[in-house]
Amino acid sequence: MNETASTEDDEPPLTHEVDPSRLASGRWDHASEKTLGEGDITGSYSGDRIGMGKPLRRPFIWHGSPWVCTGISNLSGSVTVSAYRLVAVEAFEGTYTTYTDKTRNAEAARNDPMGFYHGMTVQSAGRDWILSGPEHTFVAGVPEQQSLFAMPKDRNIRGR
Repeated sequence: MNETASTEDDEPPLTHEVDPSRLASGRWDHASEKTLGEGDITGSYSGDRIGMGKPLRRPFIWHGSPWVCTGISNLSGSVTVSAYRLVAVEAFEGTYTTYTDKTRNAEAARNDPMGFYHGMTVQSAGRDWILSGPEHTFVAGVPEQQSLFAMPKDRNIRGR
């Protein structure tokens, strides 16, 4: 898959092409009351939970680190996902804050060069994390062909 770094200030800081199945929205199954076929990246969407102080949905793994989706766009059938890396509180370099405190000055939060969610404290799996920017963008690339016995290294197995 391709990764491209941005050189323009108005472009996404970093864009990653991933297997399209990781971006699948899935479908609701009434019988099991679960979403089936949902990709791990879109399934991690937690933008609605961050502002309410609720725990994040299950993060996805990218290059060995946990990430969480903060936005999904689906224009003309092309899915684009925005995400931030989760960093343990003790490993975060910089100042961190809550969603409430950061958004007291909404204009400054929107114009943060590291991204709107950068430096916000969140909870996942019973522990505190910090969302670390800059925001990354994930788009559909060429589907990966897996060997019969290989486990994808950058993918969570989702049972939802």
